[in-house]
Amino acid sequence: MAPKKSGSAKGATKAKDEDEGKSATKEKKGGTAVKVRHILCEKQGNVLQALEKLKAGMKFPEVAAQYSEDKARQGGDLGWMTRGSMVGPFQDAAFALPVSTVNNPVYTDPPIRTKFGYHIIMVEGKK
Repeated sequence: MAPKKSGSAKGATKAKDEDEGKSATKEKKGGTAVKVRHILCEKQGNVLQALEKLKAGMKFPEVAAQYSEDKARQGGDLGWMTRGSMVGPFQDAAFALPVSTVNNPVYTDPPIRTKFGYHIIMVEGKK
């Protein structure tokens, strides 16, 4: 039984070291994935109307459902997106935002412009 215990202890130590290494890497890079929501409008006027609704206290998913022209119909939820899977300005903004909630969102203001249109972005999680 002694070899099994030492084997599992080595495994636990190795796993702990790997976890510490991962968290240190995440801190340096700012994470590798974000759980993101957005509102996408082709025209700047529409996205500015959506922004006014958010500022007035309307919940992010409600504004997304009303204004977003994207396929993400569940309140603008894009789910977990990894670094490298988003267009440049969108990705830069998403990783720069703090984590927030739909009830108290922290979002991009002014909206971010990409080749797809104008985005209001918020982040619900990072890993």
